[in-house]
Amino acid sequence: MDIARHLAAIDELCFRPLPAEHGSSPDSGHPVAVLESTHGVRGGGREGRSVTLEQYTAYRDALHERLAARWGPSDLWNLDTVLLRTAEEEIPEPWAGLAHRARVAYLWEAGDTGRWVALAVADRDDSDEIRLLVLATPTAPP
Repeated sequence: MDIARHLAAIDELCFRPLPAEHGSSPDSGHPVAVLESTHGVRGGGREGRSVTLEQYTAYRDALHERLAARWGPSDLWNLDTVLLRTAEEEIPEPWAGLAHRARVAYLWEAGDTGRWVALAVADRDDSDEIRLLVLATPTAPP
């Protein structure tokens, strides 16, 4: 993992202009960016996914330390509750999409940028790759 490269990507998400209509998929680039992604654990055995999940969680926590020094400490935000709420209410994007991909996230209001930043490990779908995600959005979390 290249922490400096990931911090630069987070900075870019915080400061670049957002298009009029931004998507929320990891492929769209706005406002979700994939910092790290596995290759080949999709649908793999539990043991391999477990080791990789541990590694990506450590990556997330290392980035959390750097971002906490910048924006203050952040507790893990339980996205399971957001996911449960999607059954009864309309949760705005990118939060609903993030809750469908990740279980927890670190969350900050990013200084004077006017954006919220979330850092998460997307591992909810066993048939998909594990990803370290960051999003920066002007939409406040639900």
